[in-house]
Amino acid sequence: EQPPKPAPNPKPVPCQASPPPHFQANRGENQKMGRHDASDVRPDGLVVNKDLKFAEKNQFGDKYRNYEDSARQSVVQENYRKSHTLFTVDKVEQLRQKWVHNLGAHGEFSCMEVLELLDLLVDDSDPDVDIPNSLHAYMTAEAIREAYPDEKWDWFWLTGLLHDLGKVMSVWGEEQWCVVGDTFPVGCRFSEKNVFPEFFSENPDAKHVVYGTENGMYAPNCGLSEVKMSFGHDEYMFQVLQQHAPNKLPMSGMNMVRFHSFYAWHTHGAYKHLTTKEDEEETLPWIREFNKFDLYSKGDAVPDPVKLKPMYQALMDKYGIGGKLRW
Repeated sequence: EQPPKPAPNPKPVPCQASPPPHFQANRGENQKMGRHDASDVRPDGLVVNKDLKFAEKNQFGDKYRNYEDSARQSVVQENYRKSHTLFTVDKVEQLRQKWVHNLGAHGEFSCMEVLELLDLLVDDSDPDVDIPNSLHAYMTAEAIREAYPDEKWDWFWLTGLLHDLGKVMSVWGEEQWCVVGDTFPVGCRFSEKNVFPEFFSENPDAKHVVYGTENGMYAPNCGLSEVKMSFGHDEYMFQVLQQHAPNKLPMSGMNMVRFHSFYAWHTHGAYKHLTTKEDEEETLPWIREFNKFDLYSKGDAVPDPVKLKPMYQALMDKYGIGGKLRW
């Protein structure tokens, strides 16, 4: 049986930003040890807030990403059971046909309109919060703005606001296991570094003659742009932005949107047999930098969206995504 060819590279997007000013090679280790402070490194005279501290515990007073006995354990575990059992190569292709190759089928909306729709969504995969996802978006964006106050980084603030907008798939009727949660490659062996790895044993692709091997249907070190991920809000939002011609977000922001849920790679170091030097040296530092704001801001105070909306709308206008996009 011949494996299918992976999807071709997407069309080029704006260039990658230079590495984040307070990325450290051991950032993942710092996070695991609870050191959530921002660095005081200041490249090119830019101001970086060295005093920024994140809440040590989540909304429930628990540690972050507790998948063993969290306050939301039964809901979260069931979401991952479905995801890890049912996400196959075929299922991903079905969802890509439905959501990517059919952009515009759900109408044309501004990012602000979609953000307001997320008032209706509480993420079933998240053990850290049970607030509407719209509030999490503002919490992430504002945490980034506090750490990176110089306007040179305003695209980074905006990425924090936009990163989860793809979850509107669930508002429009898609089951949450197809939308939220950690992402992972399909078409190759599932890593034990994914959360709830035991559920993969019931996935038909785990026993496939090609998909069950380490590289599966991919060439070694083919690059993440060639890899089919378990479909969800990351890829959907990436494609919405990618196929909107006026979009001017830099590649670093686009990659944050596309891979921020790929924890097995960016936090635990799995799947390096599929990545390129560019993935590891250019994309990974930015995603790790973004991740601490996405994750550790969940214990912070909730900002006021009404006051912040005009500023973020202006940034959307600046980066070419202030009007209607096809969804």
